[in-house]
Amino acid sequence: MHHSSLLRVASLSLLLPLALTAGACSSSNVVVTPTSDAAPGDDAATPDGGSAADADAGNNPRNPTGLGPAAVGLGTAASPGNAGAFVVLAQTAVTNVTGSSVSGGDVGLSPAAASFITGFGLVMDNTNVFATSVSVVAPGKVYAADYAPPTPAALTTAVAAMRAAYADAAARTNPDFTNLASGNIGGRTLTPGLYTWDGDVTIPNDVTVAGAAGDVWIFQVANTLDLASARNVVLSGGALAKNVFWQVAGSVTIHANAHFEGIILGKTDIVLQTSASMHGRALAQTLVAMDNNALTAP
Repeated sequence: MHHSSLLRVASLSLLLPLALTAGACSSSNVVVTPTSDAAPGDDAATPDGGSAADADAGNNPRNPTGLGPAAVGLGTAASPGNAGAFVVLAQTAVTNVTGSSVSGGDVGLSPAAASFITGFGLVMDNTNVFATSVSVVAPGKVYAADYAPPTPAALTTAVAAMRAAYADAAARTNPDFTNLASGNIGGRTLTPGLYTWDGDVTIPNDVTVAGAAGDVWIFQVANTLDLASARNVVLSGGALAKNVFWQVAGSVTIHANAHFEGIILGKTDIVLQTSASMHGRALAQTLVAMDNNALTAP
């Protein structure tokens, strides 16, 4: 074969895989799946990281019951000394405009006093250990730092557990995805893994968290998390809200009529606007603000 013909054949053999790859990536329904051969430093649409052995070499222990990282520990719901007992737990205030319903767990505030729990119409139990509210579905209770013992000590332990859970999630390294979609994850389907963003994360359209019941997701957000009005975080394939962890350094805003899934570990405030709903836990190191919301434990 002539020398120039050989060059043309060689060029085509190099270009064909590139053309096929470009065509495969043109779909608007993006499913994000980590692969074992992706190199650190890939762009926002590709996974970072490597094998399970590579993950364990950093601080990204693998999930023993399914895909993704190991879950973040919150303790059981059996005691108010565990963060896992609370659907809402905050340190400076818990506010409720009107009509909210918290079910499947407790509401807690510490070190701030009960006077910073507003809009719940609290009714003290005769033991002064807890209060009840029409906005907290029985057997859920409301606890504050200035209630009778053993509540203050239990809340101190629960808040410490909440802060430890935040620190655990924030300290995970060697993520499967870095700065996915530059933080705009609306319209995407997210498979199990450790995700990290060095800025804001916005959800302007529905986002799907897809996986099995034993799989785990950890989302590390260095700034704010914002779910747009009437948009949804959707679970599919058997994924469970109790295994979806959102570690957020900035404010979290769930806008009006939106629906959220997962456990929020917030370093600052968590705000649910009018008629937003949540299946998960709102655990904030400052305040949780509610306005006619339905919050259900996972």
